[in-house]
Amino acid sequence: MLHELPAAAVDPSGWITDQPWYLHVWGHDPTIQSMLVMLDAIHRRFRFEDLEAAWTRLTDPDEPAVSFHLLSVADMGATEDLYIKMNSRGKPLTDFENFKARFEKLLDGSPRASEFAEKIDGVWADLFWPMRGNDDIVDDEFLRYFRYVIEISEWRREITDTRRSALLDRAERLFSAAEPTSSDDLAFLFDAFDAWLDSDAETYFDNLLRPATPTGLAAPEPLALFGGEGTINVNLLEACCYDLDNIQRFGNPRKLLLYAVLLHRIHHSDSFPRRLRIVRNLIEASENEIRLERLPRLAADVRRVIIDGDLQGVEAFNQAQLEEEIYKQGFLLEHPDLAETVFRLEDHELLRGSTMAFEMEADTLQHRVDAFERAFATPAHYLALTGALVALGEYQRAIAGTYRFGSPEQATQWRTLLTGAPRTTLAGTRFALGELLDRLADEEPVGPQLRDIRDEWLAVAEEAGTLDWRYYLAKYDAMRQGKSGTYASDGASLGYSLCMLNRQQMNSYYRDPYLYAIALEGDARDAVTGSVDGGTDGPWFTGYASTARWMRLRSSGAQIRCVADGFAVKPPEDPAAEAAFAEICERHGLETLDGMHLLRVPQKDIGGELADTADRIQVGATLLRDLIAAGL
Repeated sequence: MLHELPAAAVDPSGWITDQPWYLHVWGHDPTIQSMLVMLDAIHRRFRFEDLEAAWTRLTDPDEPAVSFHLLSVADMGATEDLYIKMNSRGKPLTDFENFKARFEKLLDGSPRASEFAEKIDGVWADLFWPMRGNDDIVDDEFLRYFRYVIEISEWRREITDTRRSALLDRAERLFSAAEPTSSDDLAFLFDAFDAWLDSDAETYFDNLLRPATPTGLAAPEPLALFGGEGTINVNLLEACCYDLDNIQRFGNPRKLLLYAVLLHRIHHSDSFPRRLRIVRNLIEASENEIRLERLPRLAADVRRVIIDGDLQGVEAFNQAQLEEEIYKQGFLLEHPDLAETVFRLEDHELLRGSTMAFEMEADTLQHRVDAFERAFATPAHYLALTGALVALGEYQRAIAGTYRFGSPEQATQWRTLLTGAPRTTLAGTRFALGELLDRLADEEPVGPQLRDIRDEWLAVAEEAGTLDWRYYLAKYDAMRQGKSGTYASDGASLGYSLCMLNRQQMNSYYRDPYLYAIALEGDARDAVTGSVDGGTDGPWFTGYASTARWMRLRSSGAQIRCVADGFAVKPPEDPAAEAAFAEICERHGLETLDGMHLLRVPQKDIGGELADTADRIQVGATLLRDLIAAGL
């Protein structure tokens, strides 16, 4: 149909885009937009020229104003290769344009082929346009979401290791009209795109999720989103389109969470905020379970929870957390008024959905949650927390041959202590934590209260004369300064031979907490060293926990070791120092055993275990000061 340009029209593009036959989607088509720009340029250049003369000049058969060199496509070989490299504007195709052209060909014979062609250049293009990059091109974002949908489709088909396969090969295996199961996969692909139509994704996710804060919030919605490096993007659709290639910002946990949202958008599931919360909790607790070979089963678990609300059938996520979710579900059925309190606890950054370290008791839960938020509001409380907790009970957790007490400075180590284990494993932790939280008053500063809890217990232990390893860890802050809050012992239990680790494993330098406390109390950090010379920083050691740890005096070479019944002492290396050393031994009542000397600490039997009746740190520090004063 011929549409004549009115004489009064200044720019053809303005008149064309105002016509009823001009499609809205053409506004996002770079080819159409380029044509409009060129029409305006031609119109401005030639509108006042003699158009009949110009046309005659252009069509002159002998000396035309414009001529072309013809290159036959047939002479170039693979016509399809030529097509996919260049578009109608003579520019190289983007990866997405290339993929789209091949994907449309792959759907030949499918009853949905024409629908795909219409939507990908129509409503789906409009959907992703707000997420375009700085280049005003949405192709990269579009392609990343396509890749995400393909990956989820593979999980649904129990296909995992496709990392070395070309994207189109993966798509052909799923969606080709020649594949017998392609109709189901293609239906999911359409649903995955259509689910976001007629909605503002940014507003939707802002109402659904929020970045987690150091403490929980009273409102259970929006749901707290944990993790990620830098600023957390709660718009999971946008995050997928921007960061799919960044496993730190959009790894498998985020993919599973977006899949949960996608399932709800497609199927309109019941009780979605509650079910999404459960999925988030399971994901956060399943760092070790979210592995490549398990992803199909994990995706199936997400579907069970979101679509069916079925927790009993979940089998790939962390089973301790699953048991906890079932336990909380039962608790909230009996106490629905405590739902916000439970959700507040789940949303705490240290817990991330895991509440195994708390007794679910209706009459104490509210106060304990409030007290927990205050106690763990700042790392400045962490050191005092370890002192108060060890005073209240054996709250530590045994993991891989070590004991975790919570770090004086690292939040992640508290999460390791408080989460990720069945309730039975955390019984000791739960008891001590509950006792501590019950004792914290609402309106008083936390720090002084923690010190008071510790000091009251120390006073009772001193009066009873039962100074065991807990007493020393509680009393001396120096003995709780390993950055990881991790300890190792050379026996099956904790006692007077401990290694205090800065890291979580023994293959690094560490302290002997007893010897370190003695060096500090004796004001002798610069006068002693361990198996590793730490300069003036006191004794450091390496080796197994069973390796004897001798603190060496720099001046004389005399050595001290903490043992079960006191301190073993080796004499100086210089014979000239023997007299001074002998005098110190006599003054302190050291016994001679097998070429070494033993300074006994008074002890008594408490239920089959020996406990000191005098403070061995002070006993050892006094000996150390006297040795140094004697020039040793």
